[in-house]
Amino acid sequence: MRMGLAANALHHDHDDAALFRWLRACGQGIRELDLHLHAVGRTHAAIERSDCLASYSGLLRYPYGREGGLMKLVAEVVGMHAPQRTLDGAIYLIDPVDPSSIFPEAVALKRQCVIHQKPFISTVASARDWVEMERLQAGLAPDPGANELHALEQQTIALIAHDAMKPQMMAYAADHFDVLARFARRVATGTTGQQLNELAWSRGWPQGENWVERYQSGPMGGDAQIADLVLERRCQRAIFFEDPHVARQHEADIQLLERAVTTVTDDAVCMTSPRVAARWADAARKRAAQL
Repeated sequence: MRMGLAANALHHDHDDAALFRWLRACGQGIRELDLHLHAVGRTHAAIERSDCLASYSGLLRYPYGREGGLMKLVAEVVGMHAPQRTLDGAIYLIDPVDPSSIFPEAVALKRQCVIHQKPFISTVASARDWVEMERLQAGLAPDPGANELHALEQQTIALIAHDAMKPQMMAYAADHFDVLARFARRVATGTTGQQLNELAWSRGWPQGENWVERYQSGPMGGDAQIADLVLERRCQRAIFFEDPHVARQHEADIQLLERAVTTVTDDAVCMTSPRVAARWADAARKRAAQL
């Protein structure tokens, strides 16, 4: 498995920066999975200077950002002719106030991951969650260090879908209703929330009792309301099915939610495609069955 890796300067400029917190928490899992990390220049240099991943042959150096390193990751997410130059996704630990996080290559990296249904991982919590998911899918025993992260019964999950993706969200909720029902609380923006409640009622949830707490529709500020929950650490997970092909009038609100997730990088997990979310739900079942 091959993943692109980049981190904004804030996340690797001191010993307890986000990049190193992730590597210390998941170093063993990275080695167990034989995960190849295609790391952009400064990120690679920072890992080399640290004691994280010492002597690990799966750490590969890419050019610095100014030399096109992030652009190369975008091309390899799309897929190159050589198998060793096709990435399975990208880990990009984002500093929400770093201007480089909205450079074209950074935006394109996420967009191509969404289009090609590959994981785009932008927070420490998401990166830890993804490693544990892949460990479980590989048949490995649950990591006790990830127990708190996977205590779904104590968490709130946001379920958000753009208009073109609402059918995929309803299909996802129907297929993985048992996993979503484990959460202490579910929240959603307007129309998505209503459709999810109707699905729950059809599954036997008490009529008139909301399975999902509805906020405003996205264009009317629902994304901003949920962003506030994330910032207050009252929403730990978001499944956000994005339509990368359509311009949205409330794009700023969508970006606000994404920036909120990256602001609380150790506490918020975000998944942006049905394929990745389905793989996570399957892993969550396996983990619960083994504990």
